[in-house]
Amino acid sequence: MKEYTTEFIRNIALVSHGGAGKTMLAEALLHTTGGSTRLGKIEDGTTVSDYEEEEVRRGISLSTSIVPIEYRDHKINLLDTPGYTDFVGEVISALRVADSALVLVDAVSGAEVGTEIALDYCDQFNLRRFIYINKMNRDNANFRKALDSVQAISEMRLLPLQLPWGEGAAIKGIIDLLTMKAYAGAGKSAQEIPGELKDDAEAARMALIEAAAEGEDALLEKYLEGEELSAEEISRGLRKVLESGTYIPVLVGAGGAEIGLVRLIDAMIDLLPSPKDVPAAVAHGKDGEEKLVASDSGPLAAYVWKTTADPFVGKITYFRVYSGVVSSDSRVWNQNKGVEERLGTLHDLRGKEQIAVKIVHSGDIGTVSKLSLTSTGDTLCDKTHPLTLPVPSYPHALYQVAVTPKTQTDSAKLSSTLTRLVEEDMTLSWHNEPSTNQTILLGMGDQHIDVAIRKAETKFQTSMLTELPRVPYRETITKGGQATYRHKKQTGGAGQFGEVAMRIEPLKEEDYAFSNDVFGGSVSNSYMPAIEKGIKSVMKEGAIAGYPLKNVKVSVYDGKEHPVDSKPVAFEIAGREAFKLAVKDAGPVLLEPIMNVRIVVPEANMGDILGDLNTRRARVQGMDTEKGHSVVTAQVPLAEMQRYTTDLRSITGGRGVFTMELSHYEVVPAHLQQDVINARQKELADKKEE
Repeated sequence: MKEYTTEFIRNIALVSHGGAGKTMLAEALLHTTGGSTRLGKIEDGTTVSDYEEEEVRRGISLSTSIVPIEYRDHKINLLDTPGYTDFVGEVISALRVADSALVLVDAVSGAEVGTEIALDYCDQFNLRRFIYINKMNRDNANFRKALDSVQAISEMRLLPLQLPWGEGAAIKGIIDLLTMKAYAGAGKSAQEIPGELKDDAEAARMALIEAAAEGEDALLEKYLEGEELSAEEISRGLRKVLESGTYIPVLVGAGGAEIGLVRLIDAMIDLLPSPKDVPAAVAHGKDGEEKLVASDSGPLAAYVWKTTADPFVGKITYFRVYSGVVSSDSRVWNQNKGVEERLGTLHDLRGKEQIAVKIVHSGDIGTVSKLSLTSTGDTLCDKTHPLTLPVPSYPHALYQVAVTPKTQTDSAKLSSTLTRLVEEDMTLSWHNEPSTNQTILLGMGDQHIDVAIRKAETKFQTSMLTELPRVPYRETITKGGQATYRHKKQTGGAGQFGEVAMRIEPLKEEDYAFSNDVFGGSVSNSYMPAIEKGIKSVMKEGAIAGYPLKNVKVSVYDGKEHPVDSKPVAFEIAGREAFKLAVKDAGPVLLEPIMNVRIVVPEANMGDILGDLNTRRARVQGMDTEKGHSVVTAQVPLAEMQRYTTDLRSITGGRGVFTMELSHYEVVPAHLQQDVINARQKELADKKEE
């Protein structure tokens, strides 16, 4: 591959709803430009960008892959992203390093949930974009209907640059409104527009010229005076309106059938920005914010947007250079980790194929293997000029599973494997839940978790089992209670003796308080730590259902000791058992976590959502509207929200989103409490038998 400098590079993310044809379009563009000798197929598992075993098995993209194509002395880095909602983290990472986006729309299905999500993220990253109406060769393909469906969800006006030459099985090619020519097949040679399409093309071209004239005062003046605008002037005007975000150009074709692709690439090169033409990246330096223009002569700043583990190559780090250049066999400073990393050979990746390069210029995307400490979100820079590039915000993972190792060998590798999975994927996280003694893995949905578990097995040789996480209940008391317990054990010779009397009462402000209120020395002070140790073991393990106890004040007011047989262990046991009895006397109850939930759904789904929340013991706090969507805030017990990610998707057809955080703990209703206690006691009994 040739070396390309900043102005000859385009970084374009392919984004859409699942199944709109991103992977096949990337495959066809590579084939059309001579980058591959044959066109791969998804069903055969032979595409360049879906090369992972799991992607081939499922027939969908699971992670972003890079497909660089070369055309007209330009290099276009196509970032093929997954369309399935669970893998939205990959889309965010790709858009973070892209300068523009191609939003694909299926000509039969029209705009779908994923189209809306893709456009929203393009807005967030302030990216220029094209709409590409794909699969025009499908039966029932309808350009006008697909166009209208996108316009219905977009605030920006859509501006066709091309019209289809036929639809469905009758498709021959495209009509290009910039050149006013027809292009058959891939679009390598121009011909006159067929007579029956002339009127439509003329009308669409007038709208195009009008829009282009809006981009520049001089062009508008010329247009209003009735003068003809040249092709170069139209392109210039279009670039301006694209930059201002007034219009979104619309192109058309059939990626898999290689129809209209040459004119699509021409439009990418002519109208979409190079890294030089986008606003300067903002980095945090020694003296505050620093603006970085894409230039080889600037200070080094490269953002690590993805890391993957390859069984053969090791860890692969993907980076985008925002300023300066990165060279093979050099040293760079990782500002986030505060360490120096030695770079070996740099590569351009094309799917899984590694193409060695000596230098990665400003604005380009490259990869390097075997960096020891660098992970996703880090900035590589020069030690003498430290810089940190911002990390985008990722949605919170709310789909949880409890993971357990399959074997003893897996057990030793569990935490390191989970840490490596999380390093690779910014929407995965894990933690140990002390109240249930479970390891919890959080992801965006069941598919996301399933892929992570399979990756752990194939790439890190760690097998895991998953189950529904237990709700982290707590126990507490509702009134005062007291108890006395004597521990006496005689086994010939020295025995064990300890007697403890205690009172307990509810405590609002703190989880636990302990006081020694023994008068007259009936129990020595030296035994108090042992008594407290016994109490704390029950606080941790619980007294009614095996969940941690909280909000209890303990007062030891009396007891007895023996001059020979009393030992710390005896008072520890006496303290523990007295505390258990006192808790039973103090009206013990179970507490459950109550979550603050915020749900955003299309207005049409509002009734269904409220009906569903009623079945979940929810207390609706408020309802609002936001950008044409309905917003519900409610407090809902966590026990009722365990699989809400999946349920919300099915109620809203994937259009609903929600966030959830812990609000407080509340007493479990009496009719449910006994079921929870019985289930927990059965579980603890089963564990003992094991």
